[in-house]
Amino acid sequence: MSKRNTGPVVLRARSAPWLTGIVWLIAAVSAGSAWLTHGGTGLLQSSPLLAAAYVAWWLAWFPAVVVSDDGVRLRNPVRTIDVPWHSLVTVDTKYALTLVTASGRYSAWSAPAPGLFAVQRAQPDHVRGLPETTYGPAGSVRPGDLATSDSGTAAYHVRQRWSELLASGAVEPGMAQASRARISVNWTVLAVGAALVAAAVLVIAA
Repeated sequence: MSKRNTGPVVLRARSAPWLTGIVWLIAAVSAGSAWLTHGGTGLLQSSPLLAAAYVAWWLAWFPAVVVSDDGVRLRNPVRTIDVPWHSLVTVDTKYALTLVTASGRYSAWSAPAPGLFAVQRAQPDHVRGLPETTYGPAGSVRPGDLATSDSGTAAYHVRQRWSELLASGAVEPGMAQASRARISVNWTVLAVGAALVAAAVLVIAA
């Protein structure tokens, strides 16, 4: 019998690495060229590019779904939501990975449902071997549960870990009313972004 994976799993949108990487590469090359040509003044004038690189990181790389034995963390651009396993009622993927609890519904920025083009390219293998709770009547699945989609990949890991914890007795069913999701605003991330954008506006205005 294989040992159950108990470590945290961090899931980002598939587009996150290349989108963040391209913007950061452009910003780094441009800022480096400006510094070599004009010194500190050129680097200061590159602040709009640095702000753009930060925004790319903030909107693409920072958001993630973190699945662990403690629960599921939805790290979105503005808020971070920690959903304990005991408070989870069901997992939805209609528009994005959405954790449904007794007190509210919480969606993941980094795990959107696939578009029409991705759905049309889906193969039978993309809906096989998923956790049992994925399937509806007559074995039906939502497009958002496709294994090749961001929402489907995240939903797979959430449902798989949830079922393992229920089977082991680590999570007791029927306790959704006893615990609530913890929500915090990403003040530090927002403050740094606001400062960089403000600096970029001042440079452009000057």
